This record gives sequence, structure tokens and C-alpha cells, in this order.
Amino acid sequence: MSERSLNAWLWSPAVLGASLIASSPVFAEISVTPEAESKRLEIATDASRFPTTYLEPTRSQPSEQLAQVPVNPHSGGVGSPQNVSQVQVSDLDTSLDGAEADSSQQLNDYFREGRGSKKKQQVTSVSQLSDVQPTDWAFQALQSLVERYGCIAGYPDGTFKGNRALTRYEFAAGINACLERINELINASTADLVTREDLAKLQRLMEEFAAELAALRGRVTVLEARASELEANQFSTTTKLRGEVIFFIGDTFGDRAEYTTVGGPNVEDSDDPTQSYFGYRARLNFDTSFTGEDLLRTRLEAKDVPNLSREGLTNTLMTRLGTDGGDGDFTLDDLYYRFPIMNGKGQVYFGAKSLDLDDVQDPLSPFQSTGGGSSSRFGRYNPTSLRGPEGTGLALKYQLNDRIRINLGYLASQDDAPDPTEGRGLFDGSHSAAIQVVFEPTDNIALALDYNRRYFREGDVSVSGGTGSFLANRPFGDNPTTSDNLGFQANWRISDSFELGGWLGVAWADDKPTGEGDDLDATILNFAVTLAFPDLLKEGDLGGIIVGMQPKVVYHTLDNLEEEKTGIHIEALYRFQLSEYIALIPAVFIITDPEHTDDNDTIVVTTFRTQFRF
Repeated sequence: MSERSLNAWLWSPAVLGASLIASSPVFAEISVTPEAESKRLEIATDASRFPTTYLEPTRSQPSEQLAQVPVNPHSGGVGSPQNVSQVQVSDLDTSLDGAEADSSQQLNDYFREGRGSKKKQQVTSVSQLSDVQPTDWAFQALQSLVERYGCIAGYPDGTFKGNRALTRYEFAAGINACLERINELINASTADLVTREDLAKLQRLMEEFAAELAALRGRVTVLEARASELEANQFSTTTKLRGEVIFFIGDTFGDRAEYTTVGGPNVEDSDDPTQSYFGYRARLNFDTSFTGEDLLRTRLEAKDVPNLSREGLTNTLMTRLGTDGGDGDFTLDDLYYRFPIMNGKGQVYFGAKSLDLDDVQDPLSPFQSTGGGSSSRFGRYNPTSLRGPEGTGLALKYQLNDRIRINLGYLASQDDAPDPTEGRGLFDGSHSAAIQVVFEPTDNIALALDYNRRYFREGDVSVSGGTGSFLANRPFGDNPTTSDNLGFQANWRISDSFELGGWLGVAWADDKPTGEGDDLDATILNFAVTLAFPDLLKEGDLGGIIVGMQPKVVYHTLDNLEEEKTGIHIEALYRFQLSEYIALIPAVFIITDPEHTDDNDTIVVTTFRTQFRF
């Protein structure tokens, strides 16, 4: 660009103003040298030599376009007085005469006026200009020039006068103030940049550690290749496979329960018929997420673990293990979907199979896991409020605030839900409706109040969740039964290696005979105290002691069915976490007075579990 073209561009107000706004982000990356600054001043001085007819704007032309570049009418508001004095025409060229001398005098007067009123004209916020409104079309541009660059000031009366005509002197002063401010920003932004000496030191370091850097690049290349291979051969982009295998070795000691019903005994002899056994359980969990916050759980399971309560073995539900049954075939064990609502405060559960009460409610026991927790079925959690007809249904967990959570759910028996015949289905078959409130007053204490109402159809009665005495489990035989269940749970982490907890559960059962018969009621009670020792010997370990009373009929409409004696459940276990993937879990539990009668001898159940997780 020729010097004449550059001069014409610099002193054309509309063109230069628009260019300044359009290029303001670029100025921060341009280094301004003293030679460039001197050249700019020379151009500004020579511009006064253009003919008046070229420089002066036509008075009859509208000023809206010039208003697009609102500038400071006085330059004293930005920069130091020394910087302002450097651009006075009288200091740059003293050889002007005639009209040029008049122009020089006007510009000097303008700068002196700005310096004299600097304190009261400078603004730091566009809101200080009384005649500028947020609805003005140039408001954002003016706000940026005032608050970001600090190169715009108002008139002494606190106005900006954005619609008045822009004189050539005002334009020159505004441009000068903005350019000086840009120079300050450039100097500030480049003060901490690296020097040539820094680059030389970096070069020497790179040469000295060239071998190590080459080795590092090689490792990165290998990792990139492995990552590409994993991506190409991954199971799924949305599904993770998790697995668990448990080996069970166990036996029982003591004679089997001889008396299980009124008027017993109900077995011919009470000798210990059980032998040592080896059982197993294998699970494959396919956890799928479509959004990163939801979960579709699909589980395949195969197991073959003896149910010790069979008549030919211990003959009491009190000896049941935390997991039992199966015939070794793989079956679909879990199938449910969970997704967040209300900005993550709520979690909705929709289950087709094995969506259980302990999934939609929160057991506070540290031993609730079937794999690495309690060895017994009773020792996991309160069996009357956290077990029942379940498998298919809908639930909501809602975090009310940081301390309170509410869990709601309706679950139907997974055996009845897909059956549309009379007495089956979602609502006519066995089902449970539950509500739970979890309260955590501190980070170390958790409390929960559970309530559920359950209906058991004829032939599908299990009031005590398959634990306790046979009478507590079916207080009215196979007749349809309803029960209202109330449970209280607590767990207190006293220290990093000791927790104290437990539960109390009450079930009020009501007989619902299909034909004529008496209306019978029963009250069933159970409780437990738990002592947990996490990370006792090493991180990941868990020791535990559980002492309690398995479900017992404490009231019955038929007096002779009330259980007067109390059997005590005592359990001890320890999980040795050998590695992240393998744990060894020996455990033993003792049942005194099985079936809550002293006619039966004490039974001891031992297990040794090896848990593999992958």
C-alpha cells in the first residue's frame, strides 16, 4: 500500500472507525515497535496537509454512520498526560501556517481541555453515561470500548452524545487514545513470554534427553496401537461385561430340627443327615448405558447351591444361606432399566424380572451382598420389609435434599405378572407396595424407616421372606395372606474400622381365606445387631458379627400357635481381600433353639466362599 493510500485510509473517519472495531481482537497479537509508532505519528502529522475540501465532511450529510464508532471527545481520560502530550500538533510540526495553524490550535485546545477535566470525565462503566441505554443499537460496542479497553470517556455533564456529528479533532483524539490503550495491552500480554535465552535452554534440554524422548515417543506409539486394537475388538460401545463366580464349600453340624409344627415331631429321627458339599454360582452382568447416566441391567446366572432347609437336611428355614437353589442351568436372572429424572435428583426403575425390594429400597447393612456379605439369608437385612413378592414393576428413588431420600415402589411377582389368568397378573397376583425414608443426619450415621404392604396369593405365601420359623413364614398355611410391615434400620460408622448397626422389623399378617373360615391375625417380630470391621487387616477386608432373632410369631389369634421360646442367631465372618479380583470368605453361624423351640438341638452352619470378580 502506498503512503498516500495509507494516509487516505487513516484519515477517512468512517473507514478507519469500522476497521478499528473489526480488527480490535487482532491488535493484541501485533508487536508495536518504536519505529512503527514514529511512522504512525508522521502519518498523523502529514494528514493535515490534505485539501480542506477532501478532509472536511459535508455538513448536510447524516451522521448515523459515524455514530457507529463512539469515541472519547476528550483524550485526557485515557493514558498518562505524558502520552497525550506526545501527539500534540504543536510538538510535532511548528512550520504550519494559515488554515493549518488554526487547525493546530484547535487540536491543542482540545487536548488541554481533556487534560483539565480528566478526573470527572473518565468512566469505567457504560452505565455512567446517562444518555446511553441498553436498547441502543451500538450499546455492546460502546460497552466493550469503555469497560474492556478503557479508551472512551463522556462529556463533563456525564453524557456521551452518541448522535452528534463527529469532528475530525474528536476522531483523532479517540483513535489516539484507543491506540495507546492497545499498546499498553500488548506490552502487558508479552511481558511474560519466553526469551531467546529460554528457547536456547529448552533446545539444550531436548538434545540432552533425546534418547529418553525417543523412548517416550515409542511408548506412546505402542499405546496408541493397543488403544486402536481395543476399540476395534471391544465387546460393545454401550455395554460393559462384569462377572462374578463364587465357590461354596460347607457343612452343618447338629441334629436336624425335629419339631416344626404344633404337635410334632414331624420327622422320624433327628440325626444329622447333612454331608459336606461343594456348590457354585456364576453371574454375567451386561450393563448398558445409552446416555452415560442410565443403566439397562441384563444378568445371566447359573448356580447350584443346596437349600439347607429341606426336610431331609436341617428341616428349618433358619439355616438358609444368603443364596441357594438352582440346577446349574443358565437363566435370565435380572432385567430392568434405570434412568434419571429431575436433573438427577430422581432415579426411575422399570423392571421386567428380578427388580427386588432391596433394589428399590436401601438396606443399610454392610453385609447385604450375597457374594461378599453375610453367609446366611437372615443376616443380610430385615427380611420382612426388604423381601416379598417382587420382580416386575416400577419404582422411584428421589433425593429430597442432601440428608433425606424417599424411595417408592410397586412390584408384582415375576411369576404372576406375565400370567393374564384370573388371580394372576400385575394387580391380582402376589404384589408389594413399598415406601422408605432414608435420613442421614451426619456423614457417619444413616437411619431408615421402611413400610410395605404385601399380598400373597394362595400357595405363594412367604411372610417372613423364607427366614425364621416355618410358622412365621406361613402363619395361616397356604391361605391368601396380606401383611403390613414396618422396619427400622440404622448404621453408625464410629471410626474408619468399626461400624455399629442393626434393624427391627414387625409384620402384622391377616388371613384372607377364599371360603368360609375365621379371620385370623398374627404378629411376627425379628431384630438384629451388626458389628462391622471394614479394612481391619488390610484395605478391602471386612469382618463382621451378627446377633439377632429370626422372625418369630409373638402373637396369633390361635393362642397355641404363639412361639414362646426364642432361638438366637449368632454369625461371624471375615472377608480376606487377596486382590482386587479374589476374596476368601470363611463364615459360621449358630442357631440356638431352631424353630423357636427348645425341643430342637442347636445347629451350626459353616461355609467357605471363594469369590472371583472380573
